[in-house]
Order: sequence, then structure tokens, then C-alpha cells
Amino acid sequence: MARMSPLCHRPSSFASYIINGNALVGEGAWFHEAAYPYSATETCVGHATISTGAFPASHGMIANAWWDRDQQKMVACTSDPNAMGVSWQKRCMHALPNNSTSCAGFFGWTRNFVLSSPSVSSSDRVDLRVQVGALRLANPVIAASGTFGYGLEFVHLVDLNRLGGFVTKGISLEPIEGAPAPRLCETPSGMLNAVGLQNVGVGSFIKNKLPLLQKYNTNVIVNVFGYTIEDYVEVIRRLEDAPGIAAYELNISCPNVKNGGMQFGGSPNLVAEVVTAARQATRQRPLWVKLMPLVTDIGLIAKAAETSGADALTVANTYPAMAIDFRTGKSKLGNLTGGLSGPAIKPITLRLVWEARKAVKIPVIGLGGVETAEDVLDYICVGASAVQVGTASFADPRASEAIIESLGALVRTIKCDTINELSERFRSDFG
Repeated sequence: MARMSPLCHRPSSFASYIINGNALVGEGAWFHEAAYPYSATETCVGHATISTGAFPASHGMIANAWWDRDQQKMVACTSDPNAMGVSWQKRCMHALPNNSTSCAGFFGWTRNFVLSSPSVSSSDRVDLRVQVGALRLANPVIAASGTFGYGLEFVHLVDLNRLGGFVTKGISLEPIEGAPAPRLCETPSGMLNAVGLQNVGVGSFIKNKLPLLQKYNTNVIVNVFGYTIEDYVEVIRRLEDAPGIAAYELNISCPNVKNGGMQFGGSPNLVAEVVTAARQATRQRPLWVKLMPLVTDIGLIAKAAETSGADALTVANTYPAMAIDFRTGKSKLGNLTGGLSGPAIKPITLRLVWEARKAVKIPVIGLGGVETAEDVLDYICVGASAVQVGTASFADPRASEAIIESLGALVRTIKCDTINELSERFRSDFG
């Protein structure tokens, strides 16, 4: 069991506590949602007994008091009767034995549990938590599938614990080598990609990738795709018994090889078939459905997914497009066509999110051209519960984390204490 210096004294400045090279937490930092890394132990001997699952998920600790994010104010530890798993005695942390300036206890941490959270400044206490169906996110920023690998490729650059979550590369029943090079091509205000859904397959993902993600306190959403309905069902069936998955995201932009190659997401009937089958295979986890952008009526497609059992919708996938080199008369990609993403598609996708949100009651996640905190708020204004950051991660691997860093201050400029107030304004203004 790793031990750390007691936090029962008030330091001259907020400190970061390091164990085995891992930054665990600093005083003045948020504790992440549903984070219970503590072991049964005791601190401030005779004043507070901390049981397993010590600090309530909705609280953070600042020196000798709590910052209650629900009430948005400081709460002395003696006045928090709802603290889950914590038994506070009368003078907890305010009158230590023998007028001592520190306590003899320590906080026990599970070995190698990584908990690294953003600091909370007095001027930036904005509640960024959002709810996407049954899934609670610490903030609305999710790294998108296809741009963030399996998450592991980014751990030396990005603090995964700070993200609302991330979506893995698409996972298929069998490994796929992907498309020939070149796979990326820059376009005005955007990018074309033709990666070809390269991935290691569900078996290798469960064995070699997923276990390494379990020490991070973030939502891991697994993107699932297939070329038959049976493919989708079998991938989910295998994932169901694997720990550490927060939700599934169905990529329904794939061709249905049993139906002449027509994409699953292009027809309300096909959408209903694949989502119904996936829902039946999913016993315990939320099911998100990632919609195609180029359809006749996005509202109709969204409604088909909702009535078939989707818990949330991601709007939208990349736009089919192409780039030609007139000198050679050949495609600039290894494939003839690819998917367009980046800032150029944001205004179009913004409308699609709005249309989908009007058609359904389940949450909608906006995906398309998100590069800044302003982009996040634009999507929330039209009804998105959260956003995904895609192409921006190619230009800056820390894009998602950088957006989160500036999001609270931006929300404060529009006189909101919580980010959810912005979506409430949308509903009252646009319906």
C-alpha cells in the first residue's frame, strides 16, 4: 500500500502529491466523478474516520474544508451530514489533538491508481458536469473515435483523467489492416481521411488494450462496427464481460454486405434493425449511435435509432468527399474517396445537431469542427449535451484538454454557474 503525506494541515500553497512518479491530487483540486481510490484508514486521529469509498463523488477537498460542487460553496467538514462513506466527528480537522499543526494519519491509495485533476481557482468555480443519459461526465469534452487511437497512444501527452471521456478506434470482429497510404489529405479548413477502420479486432482489444486503461479515471466509450448485423452483435457480446467500458458507440456508416452494400445509417429501417439487435445484446451499458450526416432527414433517422433502443446519438460522422491531383489525375488518398472533417463542416453539423435534438428526447452529442471552447458552447446552445473533438487532435494532441482548461472561464463570462444553464437557455429560446 502506497502512503502519502497527510493532508490534514493547511499548506502555504496548494501542493501536488507524487507517489511512484504519478501526480495523484493537489489540494484545491477536483475529485473526479465516482472516484473511490481510497482504502480504509484513519486520519486526524480521533476526529475523522474514513471508510472505504471515502470521499463523496460530488465533493472535492480544499485544505480543511469541502468545496461542494452542487451547492457551489465551501462547506466545513462538520456541516456536511450527507458525506457518503465518511463519519465526521464534532471538531473534525478544526481542533487537532494537542493543538498540533498536522495529523498523524495518512490517506491510503490503491497502488498505481492515477488521479490527477485540474486545480480550482476562486474565480473559475463553474460546474462543467453533464449527463448523457445514464452516464455522468466531469465535463462535456470527449475525444472522438478515429482520432485518439485506443487512448493509450496519448497518455504521455494528455491527462486522460481530465477528459469527459474518449471514444476508442472502431472495433470489429476480426482485425483489419485498413486502407493503403496516403490516408490523410489536408483541405481548405479541414482534412480528408481514409484510414479504412484499421484496428486490432475485439479479441486483441480486450486482452491487450482495455486492461491498460483501467487505472485511468475517465469514461471509455468503445466504438463498434461491422459489415453485418451479426458482426455488431458478436462484438458487443464479447465486450459485455470485459470491465472498464462506460458505453458503446455504434458506427452505422458501414455498408451492409447482406443488403447490396447499402450503409446501415442511410435508411430508417436498417437503422432500426441494427440498433434493435445491438440493444438486445447490451445487457448493462448505454448504447450510443453515431449517425451519418448525408441523409434525407436526420430527424427521421434519429427517431428510428431512439425508438429502437439508443440511449444517445452522436451527430455526425465525417462527410463523404474526395480530393484529386490534376497533375496525375489520381486521388490524393490511397482510396478514391475519404471522409471530410474539420472546421469547414461545423456550420452544417451544427444544423444537424439542432434538427436531431428537436426530433428526439435522448441526448445528442455534437461532432464536427470542434477546436475551441467557443465551439463547445455553440453546440450546447443548439441542444447538444456534450461534444466530441476529432480532427483538432491531429493538429494538437492536447486539443481536448486545452479546450477543457478554457471552458470554465468562458462559461463564467456569460454569467452562468453551470454549463447546463446554457442548454436551458437554448430550449427556452428555440424550443
